[in-house]
Amino acid sequence: MMITAELYHVPLSPFCRKVRLSLAEKKIECKLIEERYWEKDTDFLRRNPAGKVPVLKLNGKVLAESAAICEYLEEIYPEPSLMPSDPMERHEVRRLVFWFDDKFQHEVTSKLLYERVNKKVTGQGFPDSKNVRAGLSAIKFHLDYMAWLLEHRRWLAGDRMTLADFAAAAHLSSLDYISDVDWNRSGAVKDWYAKVKSRPAFRNILMDQVPGFLPPEHYADLDF
Repeated sequence: MMITAELYHVPLSPFCRKVRLSLAEKKIECKLIEERYWEKDTDFLRRNPAGKVPVLKLNGKVLAESAAICEYLEEIYPEPSLMPSDPMERHEVRRLVFWFDDKFQHEVTSKLLYERVNKKVTGQGFPDSKNVRAGLSAIKFHLDYMAWLLEHRRWLAGDRMTLADFAAAAHLSSLDYISDVDWNRSGAVKDWYAKVKSRPAFRNILMDQVPGFLPPEHYADLDF
């Protein structure tokens, strides 16, 4: 059966990027449709009354919420697997996915990406410098925590790459687009990110362009 997929997304959204990475890793071709979700289009709200991206249309089904989408993809298309078979290891993957999509999002991504980019794109004014300073301070703790994890594991959640790595890389790649990640803070984190962004699944993400914002030269460089 031919798989037909459409993803309503925003290029720098880490939640959309996580879904895109999962789709690409599983070799599911997907048409990308940029959604100006802040305009609250009636058709879009029918697809997801929460008014958030990503929304995935897959073989006639409409799916919302990035974590739920990724787990659905894992159940329907289990190979290559992005979740371990061991229940405790699956718990650790889910814990870290939530860490990045909740704690990291609240403390870092919302303070940097949303202030520097989203406000301009959505016409909500200028960045709040207090929030930007808070985000730049908080990301240091998160990078140090990742470094600690990687001192004990090959990948963030264990000995193999999982959805936890994609969740983290989705946030960090979005922030890297605006030069807000200090890759010199940890060699282990830098090496981990180089491995993740070297995967074929990452290619389209590294080609994203946001009008009015140019990424740094190293952004698409697989060797930094």
